[in-house]
Amino acid sequence: MPDAIRIATDEELLPDPTPPPAVHYAEQALLGALLLAPERLKAIWPLRPEEFGNPAHSALFAAMCTLSPPAPEVHRTSPLWLNQLLDAAQPHARALTASYLHALISACPADGHAPAYAQMVRAGHARRLLWRHAGLLAQAATAAGPDPAAVVLTRADQLAVYLDELAASFPSRPGSLPRTQTVVQQAGQPSAQAQEEEQLLLGAVTAHPEGLPRMRWLHEGDLTVPVHAALFACLTALSRRGTPVDPVTLPWEAQQRGLLHAGFGPQDVLALVAHPVGGPEHWGQRVLQRALLNRAKEVAARITALTEDEATSVHQLATGSRHALAALSSVRSRWHQAVNGPTPGTPAASPPRTPAVGSPGARAGPGPLLPARPAR
Repeated sequence: MPDAIRIATDEELLPDPTPPPAVHYAEQALLGALLLAPERLKAIWPLRPEEFGNPAHSALFAAMCTLSPPAPEVHRTSPLWLNQLLDAAQPHARALTASYLHALISACPADGHAPAYAQMVRAGHARRLLWRHAGLLAQAATAAGPDPAAVVLTRADQLAVYLDELAASFPSRPGSLPRTQTVVQQAGQPSAQAQEEEQLLLGAVTAHPEGLPRMRWLHEGDLTVPVHAALFACLTALSRRGTPVDPVTLPWEAQQRGLLHAGFGPQDVLALVAHPVGGPEHWGQRVLQRALLNRAKEVAARITALTEDEATSVHQLATGSRHALAALSSVRSRWHQAVNGPTPGTPAASPPRTPAVGSPGARAGPGPLLPARPAR
């Protein structure tokens, strides 16, 4: 007879529970200290109930903040304090039981360490709140709406304000930079809409090159398709040199930069710019807005990675997040110039310099933005 088929039990099918973070034990120890010595509440002000990650702990601490503890001599001889807290907190956290309150007391090594436990609870809350801010920034960068750039910049401003609060609440110490280097995954294949809008930009600029001098706020790195970025660099180089810009000079400039090969020839360049629609600035703003949203996604991913490293202190989180958020500033400044025009007295943003035709770096093109050339 064949071997009997073994059926896995429920215990084998269920994954092992994730162990609680260290801040969970700090919450337990702090509440245990306050159950033992209610007078310690004065030493941990201004801790708030919402700073507890566990809902039952938050409800219990809220009850501690609203009820008046008994006199010390009464507390030493009667469970009055525990009973009052349980009656007040149970309607908001049914998991609370008398036995759990005794477990909290057992989890406290020394009630005199309550201020240290409270600071750990604040740090855990700060990490969670920073993670939430990063999530809101990422959500704003991906959500559809009439003005996604405005929503993203509002979220970025809120994040910056919170980072200032963190820096003021948690003092710096040696090693304030983040312990780990965060790695952000490269963006995937550009969407069909992004490719179409970039192609329309190239066609509009080729047909109306007089708009290029007003578009110094758009850089070739803002385009998501490498060949589109390289061709936009060709157009801006022609414009800066005062060379005529049209469907003939563009393929020639692309050839001088080594962009053309057997798989991508002059006819492919002409096909990209053959049907101009609309004005260059309109499509340029569309491309720049997408670059702004993509940069916001990268910033949110970097900050999320920082918060997920439990070994990073709160001040390191604030410092690393500020560095990440600074990467959004350049695109943000150029976006304001594109929408509102340059600020009086401030020079317009200039794109990176492109090697002139005939210079040693001209044929190298813009590095990784170039399409691959097949081997001969």
